[in-house]
Amino acid sequence: MSGQKLKIFDSLARPLKDLRISVTDQCNFRCSYCMPAEIFGPDFPFLKQTELLSFDEIVRLVRQFAKMGVEKLRITGGEPLLRKDLHLLIRELNKVEGIKDIALTTNGVFLPKQADKLRAAGLKRINVSLDAIEDEVFKKMNGRNVGTGPVLKGIAAAQKAGLGVKVNTVVKKGANESQIIPLASHFKGSGVVLRFIEFMDVGNTNGWNYESVVTKKEIVERISEVFPLETADANYYGEVADRFEYKDGTGEVGVISSVSDSFCSSCTRARLSADGKLYTCLFASSGTDIRELVRSGADDQEILANLVAVWEKRDDRYSDERQEEALSGAGTGSSTGRKQRRKIEMSYIGG
Repeated sequence: MSGQKLKIFDSLARPLKDLRISVTDQCNFRCSYCMPAEIFGPDFPFLKQTELLSFDEIVRLVRQFAKMGVEKLRITGGEPLLRKDLHLLIRELNKVEGIKDIALTTNGVFLPKQADKLRAAGLKRINVSLDAIEDEVFKKMNGRNVGTGPVLKGIAAAQKAGLGVKVNTVVKKGANESQIIPLASHFKGSGVVLRFIEFMDVGNTNGWNYESVVTKKEIVERISEVFPLETADANYYGEVADRFEYKDGTGEVGVISSVSDSFCSSCTRARLSADGKLYTCLFASSGTDIRELVRSGADDQEILANLVAVWEKRDDRYSDERQEEALSGAGTGSSTGRKQRRKIEMSYIGG
């Protein structure tokens, strides 16, 4: 199987096109929907350096994923810019045959020092997490009392370096829905694409329930009342955000609606954790240990065969099932079977 481009599909006929690679489980923020400080405290047992996949191991695995059809990579964490010399990994990944696009998700704080190196290494795009534009709200959201200034400086540094920039905002009712219009106003006409994300039940520690969700419909209606929007076509098959353009031509916003309008049927993403486990869904309960396979002396053909076997058995459709439960009246509270199912934390496998 080595040397040929394979056409691989999962059990629901979905191809593999995107790979999200977590390079660390650590972060300098403690956002309540991802790494709440009361859980991820100073004594939390983060992964040891020896447990992390090395850059060489990541590149070797990406070569095999590329043979399966992966064309797009997203580097995630934790906060990926905490991983020393990340630009060196980007540079090597950019050389892998078949990889057409490399992006990064970050909180932006370290971009002023790293944006130029990342761009020179072949990074094309970044997504910056920013859950409020007003300092007091943002300080509460990030759990570290950090204002928006460092993040906005990071965005400016990325734009200056020539990186495409999107801003991701997780909207949680009772926490930051007041920021929808201020954020839209701030980034409208700036060249930055703003994307709102419905609060999701990722992991087991963020206190999720349906009552905390501000839906895509609500978000779009709020913005459109102030800045009229019109629906825009998707950029590519499997795009996770629904796109909306400002009618005055000053840019666009997107909404990722995993809760109210799931998109499992077109999901083409796999996730590789910082310690080398392969997950076929953001809401997975467990993954397949690929690190042990790599370190056991397996050759590329054996590694590829194992990756193919995992994807071909994939049948995940968690968000569809959650939505079906809600429509049937079985999943409107926080104590449903789906809510109680143990899930991997988002900080461990990235968003």
